[in-house]
Amino acid sequence: MNPAIVPSAPLPSAPAGAAGQGHVTFLGAGPGDPGLLTLRAVEALSVADVLVAEEHVLDVVRTHARAGVDAPDMTSAESAAAHLVMQAARGGKRVVRAVSGDPGLDSATGEEMLACAAEGIPFEVVPGIAAAVGVPAYAGVPLRDAEGADVRFVDARTASETCWAEVGGSDGTVVVSVALESVVAAASELVSAGRKPDTPMTVTVAGTTTRQRTWNATLGTVAQVLKQAKVLPSVDGQQPVIAVVGERSAAARREQLSWFESKPLFGWRVLVPRTKEQAASLSDQLRSYGAVPHEVPTIAVEPPRTPQQMERAVKGLVTGRYEWIAFTSVNAVKAVREKFEEYGLDARAFAGIKVAAVGEQTAAALVDFGVKPDLVPSGEQSARGLLEDWPPYDPVFDPIDRVFLPRADIATETLVAGLIELGWEVDDVTAYRTVRASPPPADTREAIKGGGFDAVLFTSSSTVRNLVGIAGKPHNVTVIACIGPATAKTAEEHGLRVDVMAPEPSVTRLAEALAEFGAGRRLAALEAGEVVSRPSEKRPGARRRRTV
Repeated sequence: MNPAIVPSAPLPSAPAGAAGQGHVTFLGAGPGDPGLLTLRAVEALSVADVLVAEEHVLDVVRTHARAGVDAPDMTSAESAAAHLVMQAARGGKRVVRAVSGDPGLDSATGEEMLACAAEGIPFEVVPGIAAAVGVPAYAGVPLRDAEGADVRFVDARTASETCWAEVGGSDGTVVVSVALESVVAAASELVSAGRKPDTPMTVTVAGTTTRQRTWNATLGTVAQVLKQAKVLPSVDGQQPVIAVVGERSAAARREQLSWFESKPLFGWRVLVPRTKEQAASLSDQLRSYGAVPHEVPTIAVEPPRTPQQMERAVKGLVTGRYEWIAFTSVNAVKAVREKFEEYGLDARAFAGIKVAAVGEQTAAALVDFGVKPDLVPSGEQSARGLLEDWPPYDPVFDPIDRVFLPRADIATETLVAGLIELGWEVDDVTAYRTVRASPPPADTREAIKGGGFDAVLFTSSSTVRNLVGIAGKPHNVTVIACIGPATAKTAEEHGLRVDVMAPEPSVTRLAEALAEFGAGRRLAALEAGEVVSRPSEKRPGARRRRTV
């Protein structure tokens, strides 16, 4: 086993003016999906002192802002963006002024740029993906065909009669940015200007987010389509609707090209009863299926009541007492890492010791520590799977017969018993204690019990017991997914109907199984000619809010 040394990359530096002079970056945050931020945008956010943005834009960019960045409140009239930008820049701060879409197309930041130029404050512009371009792409509506159709962009909020007449008289594709309540009026303008009422049209709300919804219509039927779909105005009113009009806009083929809204768990709110650190890769996987993961810790990790046993084991590891160390969880890796740091040790202390990890997530935590595991189960990612690959003790080839096993105070004895049977001596050490976490916020508890979540993933029996204990039993419309038979049995004992079970005890396979369930549910609805809906929309009294 060779510890891996991973150098940390230096932070990028933003352009700056003279000493003590501020700098402003006008940054396009894209239409709503945080994944559409450019690399340059992420760099600028990582070194910003002040972040000026409306609340809905902050939700997109704040993940990439450095800790401690100042994000002043913009809800009052005295806190106008231009004033906040200039005040911070005059004070020598690095300012990021973030806006939806692209700064040059979707916002009126030109005046703010002129103000910077007038005072000699250096600034730069980081383009973003404009809503008029990004939203149709996510809606499955290519704007050009093989023949290169003409494309016109119209902002219905400022369009003149001359503008409507020009685009109405052409046969190209028209992309209209418009408030939801004005969609029908915009369609009427185009018909009055010469477009045929049967011209295909798509209407997309909340584009590029997991709240996105798109409807196919024509200029003549759009009012009826939106009425039947019970589309309600946006609560925040910030993002415009994007409508695409034209015979050559691929609107007729949208069902085949709708890659985003057809994801198997699109828009599903999925409860993940794990800490944010534990759930990171699982949540990323769920997002790839179109879901909106919500992490709720059900356990808290605390140090052992008597740390002497752990201290002796770590010292023994350094002095050559062990042939192997086996990690059965990310928390075990964290506990040993913290003890190493306490003693001034690093990954080099594992030199000459074989390292085992119970599964992919634990192995990833070790790699992050700088340690590459020698043994990860080739099959089932569990203590049983680890034992199947663990070599028996051989006194000829193994100079030491002892294994260091740092783990939780409530861990099962499967691994200890199996290692002893293979001829190894085991130092079974309590590295951390698990206790029930504090209850989640009231709105989360209400969503759990009231059917506000579409699914919940249970990764162990303890997550079932603890979630029910701190938040209550999930509503019966919520899809219950369990990692294995033991977890499913516990769920059923708590009165829950188990809908999905992983084919093997792996969080990756559990998420895959839920995605397959969602895909099957979606296909059944389409074959039955029904509207595809989320489980939470089926609960009694649920309001079908198509735009949130």
